Amino acid sequence: MLPGISSKTEKEQNQTIQNYYKFQSKIYDLTRWSFLFGRIGIVKQIPFDKKASINILEVGCGTGYNLKLLAKQFPNASITGLDVSKDMVDIAQKQTAQFGDRVNIVCGPYMKGSTAYKDKIDVILFSYSLTMINPQWSELLEQAKIDLKKGGVLALADFHNSNFSFFKKHMSNHHVRMDGHLLEALKNDHTYQTVFESVNPAYLGIWHYVMYIGKKQ
Repeated sequence: MLPGISSKTEKEQNQTIQNYYKFQSKIYDLTRWSFLFGRIGIVKQIPFDKKASINILEVGCGTGYNLKLLAKQFPNASITGLDVSKDMVDIAQKQTAQFGDRVNIVCGPYMKGSTAYKDKIDVILFSYSLTMINPQWSELLEQAKIDLKKGGVLALADFHNSNFSFFKKHMSNHHVRMDGHLLEALKNDHTYQTVFESVNPAYLGIWHYVMYIGKKQ
């Protein structure tokens, strides 16, 4: 287990995220563009016709950056953003107000065992959220399999790995796990047929980020 990343209950994990983004929400959009790579790219890779009337769920929607991309790319889609941080949700609601009721934002956790979205979703997007959800990230991936329709897709953009221990430690102090675990889990899960996969270097290879799209079979 990485330094700074502990085995927490779901309630403790949600509270950790809420506390972390109390301040971070105020500077999120000013700073995250410089290292949250792949967000635009993964949305562009979603393999649905742009005119399709589909249901999209983003888990960990933050300030609504991806929700705006999704709403513009899929003008007939019904989009839901989910985040446990009220501070982030408040910003996201303002950022997406232009899209009216096409974009619905919910303050709350994505939970294993929930039936709210069961077999209703065409696209589930995790963008820089799963590496912060420890150890429940695997439970969220299991829940996504329940909530996706057959033929629906899971889309992921996130931190992947680093060859530098100092950087891993730095990221773990920000509650981020970086050891390639997400891609490994998805590639070993035969629920999905890989549609797109890309691991890319950032800042001369100090770390790598991953983009992945899998189609539920």
